[in-house]
Amino acid sequence: MKLFDFRKKSSGQSAAHARSDAIQSLEVLKRANDLYLEGGESIERGLAMFDAEWGNIQAGQAWAAAHAAGDNEAAQLCSAYAITGAHCLALRMPPHDHIRWLEAALAAARRLKKREEESAHLDGLGIAYDRLGESRQAIEYYSQHLTIAVETGDQRAQGAALGNLGRAFASLGEYRRAIEFYRQRLAVAHEVGDRRGQCVALGDLGNSHFVLGEYRDAIESYQEQLAIGREVGDRRFEANALGGLGYSYSNTGESARAVDLYQQQLAITRQIGDRHNEGIALGNLGTAYGMAGDTRHAIEFFQHALVIARETGDRRSECNGLSNLGLSKVALGETSHAIDLYKQALVIAREIGDRRVEGQTLWSMSLALDRLGQRSQAINCAQTALNIFEQMGHPHVGIVRNRLQQWNRQ
Repeated sequence: MKLFDFRKKSSGQSAAHARSDAIQSLEVLKRANDLYLEGGESIERGLAMFDAEWGNIQAGQAWAAAHAAGDNEAAQLCSAYAITGAHCLALRMPPHDHIRWLEAALAAARRLKKREEESAHLDGLGIAYDRLGESRQAIEYYSQHLTIAVETGDQRAQGAALGNLGRAFASLGEYRRAIEFYRQRLAVAHEVGDRRGQCVALGDLGNSHFVLGEYRDAIESYQEQLAIGREVGDRRFEANALGGLGYSYSNTGESARAVDLYQQQLAITRQIGDRHNEGIALGNLGTAYGMAGDTRHAIEFFQHALVIARETGDRRSECNGLSNLGLSKVALGETSHAIDLYKQALVIAREIGDRRVEGQTLWSMSLALDRLGQRSQAINCAQTALNIFEQMGHPHVGIVRNRLQQWNRQ
């Protein structure tokens, strides 16, 4: 049963009623978020409450944001909305909408001189921009977040900022630098007993080890993440760890095991309504089926993942989806179509500054161009890919260099 219905109030409702309803909607948001954080079956209860009251929550935040500039209580409410519902909002809101809430909350916290709240909003903005693929902007917010966390002596916030900086640098292809941040983040989480923080750091370490071809190190990190995720009852951590293990086992030749892990990942993301990670899980399954030679099924998964990436504004996943579809089209002999897809992916990779995907896409494009007999263009693309891979310390350096030497001898 709903406690109230903000949407049914008349347009002439008094300021006192509007304030009261905004306070009530914040209380509902807090209960939903608290249930989510309890883990286990409470996650679904919390998300169901959030979804049922979403219209009221939006209306309450809108009132608080509209009055924050001249009303201290409204400003405090505006800031509190973004903090109180942080986990549910990150799961349910598209990044652009979340940014709008966080910018209003940041302005309110600064007006009230609430440094810890300002720090939390900077962190949220960094995460939202990172999801959009705008890593440089994310680094700016994360750096401000870390500065305040150090000033206020908030070790948990320091750990979060360190981990997020690592993730942003990883997005730019600087994986060794990212690993340094992740290890600092893990050390801080151990020191303060932050199990969720440990979970995040382990997942990030696993991702970077995976990209660098260090699969056994990646598996070790993901297995630790999975154990802690299940311990704290956070299904998102569990799903992310399953996906990471799937990547790693796929690259050590255990494809059947990888598919099983991806299917578990997909089931969890659908159960909790996590569209962003549902798209990632679908892309993972597409890759697994592609590696098994089932190109038609792979394309179906990639197309579904691409639709979700565009719906959620996830530019990085959109880029990966286009590139993966390109690989599938090559496997079907549709090489010209594949090159068109690679070109679209390349535009996005450069827009968001994702050097890893840019290099991989250029390498794939070079192979497709060579199939079409366009050797000089293939060499240009491969050389650019090699330059990127060398800067990153990417495990494909030797493969690309050998192919270029072969082409140049012919």
